[in-house]
Formats: sequence, C-alpha cells, structure tokens
Amino acid sequence: MLFGCQVNFIAADSREVPQLVQSILSEPKTFNPVLSLESPNIFSLTFEGLVRENPITAEIEPALAEGWEFSSDKLELTFKLKEGLQWSDGEPLTAADVVFSYNQLYLNPDIPSSAKDTLRIGREQTLPIVTQIDENQVKFKISEPFAPFLATTSLSILPKHIIAPVLEDGNAFMSFWGIDTPPSELIVNGPYQLESYSTSQRITFKRNPYYWQKQVTGLDIPYLERVIWQIVESTDTAVLQFRSGQLDSLGISPEYFSLLKTEENRGNFTIYNGGPAYGTTFISFNLNQGSRDGVPLVDPIKSGWFNNLNFRRAIAYAIDRERIINNIYRGIGSLQNSPISQQSPFYNPDVKVYEYNLEKAKQLLLAEGFKYNQNQELLDSANNRVQFTLITNAGNRIRESMGAQIKEDLRKIGIQVDFSPMAFTVLVDQLSTSLRWDCVLIGLTSGNEPNFGANTWLPDGNLHFFNQLPRGDSQPIEGRIVADWEAEIGRLYIEGARELDLEKRKAIYGETQILAQEYLPFIYLVNPLSLAAVRNRFTGIEYSALGGAFWNIEEIGLLED
Repeated sequence: MLFGCQVNFIAADSREVPQLVQSILSEPKTFNPVLSLESPNIFSLTFEGLVRENPITAEIEPALAEGWEFSSDKLELTFKLKEGLQWSDGEPLTAADVVFSYNQLYLNPDIPSSAKDTLRIGREQTLPIVTQIDENQVKFKISEPFAPFLATTSLSILPKHIIAPVLEDGNAFMSFWGIDTPPSELIVNGPYQLESYSTSQRITFKRNPYYWQKQVTGLDIPYLERVIWQIVESTDTAVLQFRSGQLDSLGISPEYFSLLKTEENRGNFTIYNGGPAYGTTFISFNLNQGSRDGVPLVDPIKSGWFNNLNFRRAIAYAIDRERIINNIYRGIGSLQNSPISQQSPFYNPDVKVYEYNLEKAKQLLLAEGFKYNQNQELLDSANNRVQFTLITNAGNRIRESMGAQIKEDLRKIGIQVDFSPMAFTVLVDQLSTSLRWDCVLIGLTSGNEPNFGANTWLPDGNLHFFNQLPRGDSQPIEGRIVADWEAEIGRLYIEGARELDLEKRKAIYGETQILAQEYLPFIYLVNPLSLAAVRNRFTGIEYSALGGAFWNIEEIGLLED
C-alpha cells in the first residue's frame, strides 16, 4: 500500500467514555477495503479476515476462523469459522460471506483490487478456487504449491447481504462505500464500526456490539468504547498538542525525538523503539511510455531521460542520503537499499549501494550525451534543459524537508527540480488514475512476507506505478513497454511464491532485490526508526515496528483513576 503519513495516536479525556483519539494527516479516500490503495485506512478497526499476523511473533493466528487444516499435498486449505459470528447489523456472518468476498470481489476480473495480485499463483497466474462446504466451513484450492497460501487469507471479509445487490447494478461497486456513505450503511465485522465522519475534521468509531470477542467472552470487548481520528494536516500541530497534554500518544518523527525524550518522565509517557521501521521511502520516475488518445502520459523528452538507466543511476549518486539522516532524521535512521524491509527475514543486505558521489553522477550523464552550458545547467543532447517536477504529500514535514534537499542536491549536477507537495488523495489519483506525473517522493508499506509486494512488482500489478496499467474502467493507454528487467522481477516474484523451501525462497527474493537496485525503478532513501510515545495510563501495549502501539486495540485498556 502507498502511505503518505504516520498515524499519531492521541487520547482525549476518558473519565466519562473510555476512548482513544488519533490523528491523521489527510482525508480518507474510500471506506471500501477492496478498492483501497492508501495507508493509513479505517480497515484495521472495521474489518477482519480469516486470519491475521501477530506483529510480535510474526505467526499467523486465527481471526474469524476458529482453525484450519491443509491437505497432504498442500493444495487445499479448509477453514472452520468461529461459532455465532455476526455483522454489525446483527445478521449472521457465515462461510457464504467468505466465498462471496473472494469469488465476487477480490478475484473478480472486473474489480481492480490490489489484493488480486497477491493471490496469483505460478507461471499461469491462476487464482484460488473458493467453495463453501457448509455454513461454517470454506475450502480454498490452488493449482500448485504456494508458500504464502495461509497468509493471503487475511483479506477483509465483506457482507454478502449488503454488497451482492450492488454488483447487479453494473459499475455501482466502484463508487460503493465512498467517503460520503452514511455511517449506518457501513456494515462491518471488526472491533469498531463507523459512527461519524466530518470532512477535514474527524472520523469517529464506536464499539461494535456484535464483535466476536464480545460474543465469546460476554465482556465489552474492545475495552475502549470509542476511537476518534482527528484530521490534523500538520505534524507540528500534533506535537504541540501532545506536549500540552491533549494527546495520549504520538508517532515520533526524528526532529522531535530529543525534545520528547527529555520530557518522558515529566509527561508520564514511554517512548517505544521498534527498531528500523517497516516499509520504504523512495523517489520514482514515471517510466510509462504509453499514450492516451495519442497524447503521451509523460513528455517524450522527459521520458527519454527517465528511461535512461544511467540517468537514474546519476540521480541515485547525487542524492546525499547521509545528509538526510544527519540533518532531517537527526541521526535516527539508516540507509535503505532494498525494496524489502530490513526486519524481514527475506531482506538481502548484499545489493548495490549508491554512495553520494557528484563526480560519478556527472560522469554518467556526460557519457549519455548530456552536457553543461556556461551556467552549469544540465542539457540533453538536443539542448533541452533538464527539468522535472517532483511531487509528494503535503503536511508531512519529513517528506517536505527531504524533497527540498533532493531539489538542492540535484541542482549541484545542473538539474532543475520543481518541488510540488500536494494533498495525498490528489497524489494517489495521479499515480493510479491519471498516470500523468514526472517524479514522486513517497513510501510503501510492507511486512515480513515479500509476496504482499507482488502488486508492486508484477508488470500488471495494481501498484506497479512506475509503469502502471490503467486501473478498472480508466481510459486505456497505447504503447506501454515492459522492460526485460521489469519482466524478470515479476517472474521471480512468481517463482518465489511457488517455492516452499525457506532458504530457496530467500535466494529468489534476494535476486529481486539485486535487480531492483541495479535498474532503479525506485531510488531508495532512508528508513527511520519506528518510535512512538504512549501515555502510561494505557494498558496492554505491546509495541512493534510492524504493528505499532495499538495493533491489539481490542485488548487495550485504561488504568483506573
């Protein structure tokens, strides 16, 4: 998933209502988990799948499922659901909902779901066959061995009785559960349901009275009755609110770590350090050489630069990443040289590293026919000034500072960068729908399982945005070209998912990382440490870089006054 900001966790006065107030930098784009591309999103609160990954142990644990069983050949996986599951409207949740969610939504060829890419199996890219055994059992059948088979069943299960009629109305699902949906119409199975949404102000969630843990234990689970997301478009504002005592928790960006560390005892909070954060931050050029209605998505002159490998390598050498760590991250970060997170067991440290070297950058450019005028401005062989627009999401101070430095760094090799922060929803639309952009500074979320990145690395993947196919019913493009290295990475992702031997899987994904660094569809930058401050009045906190402070929100409580 694309991510544009951290979620900063905040708590309001809970003397009357036990609640947690969180802040996010931007508006949600959709309330539909099948269509969502961005993070943060509401779905960790509102929906559950058959299983979920424990971010502390990395083990797959039951969620809606009571348990599961593999066939001896590992090609069939049968789940038994928990007894008495219900939707937030009180209707029963059964195996029919599971089969519907997969067959009619995630696997539907007419619905552009990123999840579909993670479910594709083998060279033929077949999809699972999902069938209902009885009211509480469902079977998944695949065509060949698939290592992440169990993990892929964590997708949110959606209500058949609500959505099935929508599918009968043509393309109605593409706008279904948009952000204008009345909260009462959003039927969920997670610990919370949507209570209200005020544009540019807040999203409020209330406890789901039919949540399965409550039904099993008889207790009011989750313990916190309400969760509120305040839409705060500046990280500075969130820090000020935290320091003034209005907030109970805060994802700490590097520039504020030293200040907050000195206030830890006085403020009665704990700063948790989960090690290097999961996910990546990078810049990427638009390599799509296609056109719409005869008009190229990218200016052909710029496209020639962007698709020149040594041009991209020169950019990588020209960005001073150590300076980003020292000045922007205040020393609280590490270089990222791979599409796979450092904490993943599949991370390969033995990849090409682009150390800061302006002379090397200039040599590469000159060797490709670029040249300098008397003002030391970079020109291409046709005397066009090398200039492009770099976009990122506005309001994220770290990203804005990084963009400003990248602009300055590239000026040193004669390149003019027009840096343009914008609203995250507008940014996502450019990357996924209009496909008209030059260069982007953004990040991708990730976890331990590399196949969850298949939607980025398969050439027809839904997040293959450096050379994106149109999504859904977007206007088609002509003339798109897939490079050999691009196709090879996609092939290796298919092979990696087919391989059941862990060490062989590591070798395959290690090769994908080598190719990614060699050909630079993404120029990786810096990974921060995963840091968060949480007031000590919360109980049940088990912090991790993968899950954050509130991954087990149904178990989080408050100390009694």
